[in-house]
Amino acid sequence: MPAPDQAATVPLRRNRDFLLLWSGQVVSTIGTRITSLAYPLLVLALTRSPARAGIVGFAQTLPFLLLYLPAGALVDRWNRKWVMLVSDGGRALALGSIAIALTLHRLTLVQVALVAFVEGCLFVFFQLAETAALPNVVAKHQLPTAVAQNQARDQGADLAGQPLGGLLFSVSQLLPFAFDAVSYLVSFATMTFVRAPLQGTRERVRTRLRSEISEGVAWLWRQRFLRSIALLVGATNFVHNALPLLVIVRAKELGAPPALIGVMFAFFGAGALLGALAGPWVQRHLHARAVVIGWLWVWAVEAAALVAMPDPISLGALLGLGSVFGVSFNVVVATYRYALVPDRLQGRTTSVVRLIAWGTIPPAQLVSGVLAERIGAAPSFLVFAGVMLLTAVVASVAPSVRRAPPIESLASEPA
Repeated sequence: MPAPDQAATVPLRRNRDFLLLWSGQVVSTIGTRITSLAYPLLVLALTRSPARAGIVGFAQTLPFLLLYLPAGALVDRWNRKWVMLVSDGGRALALGSIAIALTLHRLTLVQVALVAFVEGCLFVFFQLAETAALPNVVAKHQLPTAVAQNQARDQGADLAGQPLGGLLFSVSQLLPFAFDAVSYLVSFATMTFVRAPLQGTRERVRTRLRSEISEGVAWLWRQRFLRSIALLVGATNFVHNALPLLVIVRAKELGAPPALIGVMFAFFGAGALLGALAGPWVQRHLHARAVVIGWLWVWAVEAAALVAMPDPISLGALLGLGSVFGVSFNVVVATYRYALVPDRLQGRTTSVVRLIAWGTIPPAQLVSGVLAERIGAAPSFLVFAGVMLLTAVVASVAPSVRRAPPIESLASEPA
């Protein structure tokens, strides 16, 4: 089902349902960014072990491997609004339990890992439902701008959330988790006011879940460019999701308190916010292959240069520079996907992409923690720089990337 007729003429700034989705997610994403910093700080405070901090990160991201395929098929079956409501409510309860346990002095590492796992599971369902619902909320020609605004929302949350996370943690260890729990309740409340149907008209499902998953996998696998991008993003995500823990450990080695570590990550949010503002322009004026190949080389240099940074501020500034390129990369890839994928397959194809592209995140959390503990954070930067360098070389020679058609030629093709 296409976006509502009203959305074709109403600017995004006046699209009521888009603004409700967007504003609710601003608050909850800030909460998520707060706890993304608070989780490793809490585990390091409790255990002084980077490896155990990596285990918690692994628990939070393990659902990416376990759930994306079945969740994508279920999101295409179920009411997407209800999926998002249940996900927000469940995450509020989970994060609130950590704040309560800290108040009672009963928190254990096992509980932290379990809450992180539950939060990761519900994140998978919410994110798939939100991504699949977007074409039903805004007009087709507004999708690149809507994706960029969602990216700006996420990166603006980095800008505000990471420093706030460090500040709240320095005041009390429970405050970041209490804030995140409340943020999910705010998102839940705004979601209840969304009026637009978030999926097209569907016939009653009579096929098995396995068949529906297979259809999504087969469809995506025939799209050579999207398939290649998913594999390349998997490699970059392995690096990008290893670096934050390494940067935190390195900053603590340099004597940075939690509040300064939060400020350091504000550079990342600021850079990404700039990238979000530039995203639609990049999508319109640069070919996808130039963005994909060029940005990978930038990130390879960035990962290697981190080892030479002498203080937390320079570490944060370099992270911020690299993050400028990430959002436009995501805008280009998402615009390709929306141009090709029919609504009935949005959840499933997104889930396959996420499984491939995000399936490397859980091992990244483990590997970064173990390497930081065994060889130190600075040498570990070089290990991940090597992975990014190899990824850039592969992208530069891959025919499916070098010969990718322009987005304009895809938008008019039948899905």
